[in-house]
Amino acid sequence: MRAKLAAFCVSILASAGVCAAQAPAGTPVPTGQVDYSKVYCSGFVSDPKVPDDIRVISGEQSNYKIIFSRGDLVYVNRGAQQGVKLGDVYSIVRPDHDTANEWFYGQTKETRKMGTLYRDLGQIRIVNVQPDTSVAEILFSCGYMQRGDVARRFVERPAPAYKDASKFDIFAPANGKPVGRVLSAYDWHQALGAGNTVYVNIGASKGVKVGDYVRFFRYQTSKDDISAKASEQDMQYKVYGFGSAPKKYAGKDLPREVLGEGIVLNVSKDAATVLVTYGREEAYSGDLAELE
Repeated sequence: MRAKLAAFCVSILASAGVCAAQAPAGTPVPTGQVDYSKVYCSGFVSDPKVPDDIRVISGEQSNYKIIFSRGDLVYVNRGAQQGVKLGDVYSIVRPDHDTANEWFYGQTKETRKMGTLYRDLGQIRIVNVQPDTSVAEILFSCGYMQRGDVARRFVERPAPAYKDASKFDIFAPANGKPVGRVLSAYDWHQALGAGNTVYVNIGASKGVKVGDYVRFFRYQTSKDDISAKASEQDMQYKVYGFGSAPKKYAGKDLPREVLGEGIVLNVSKDAATVLVTYGREEAYSGDLAELE
């Protein structure tokens, strides 16, 4: 896609003589702590899979309701005989996967290596306990709940503090710390900026912790872009009809382009959920992520 956009820009140059390549302006950086909805509606990657023995099985008005949201009453397949108590709180999650084509070569394989991606749906509180089932009220909703969604005991998540971004360095050199890749994003967004949540393939095994910051960057090459045609590759040093460098340069031979940064909200062994806090330019799946 990036290569196609570049080719489009070149076509405008040829026809109109003008091509204003305007990057998105830097967005205001939040201060304080990450808010509740960002912490609990960010999604996460888990390996192994989350146990799915406790589930939402139905709810009130089930003869016509297909989804449930905040304030609705839903039914859970556990009751007093399974240790459920009045007032118990559960988080509701759902395994999630992108059904679209790959954005870059190897995306599907690399995503599977991280583990299973789960969508946060909200929280429920038990308001009535029966022998083998319970009734719960939806307290907080990230998205609609439906029959079959997975319930697990609610565990508080830390709300990390934002750092001062005034010293963000657009020319930051490589720091030797772990580097991963943006493999996907919440709601499968592709053009990513401040406020988006992304999933990267570096986690606790590489020393990543909640509250850490990750720097997003890319090298000037399009060879990983699945949309790049042969004629659109190597644009980091040549564009047919519009000049070329005296010699061939690989992407990593040129200064890297620092795109923005984000704060880690959730960590598993080989993955991290990262909230983008600042973006100079749009990032995409396939761009790189370096622990700051």
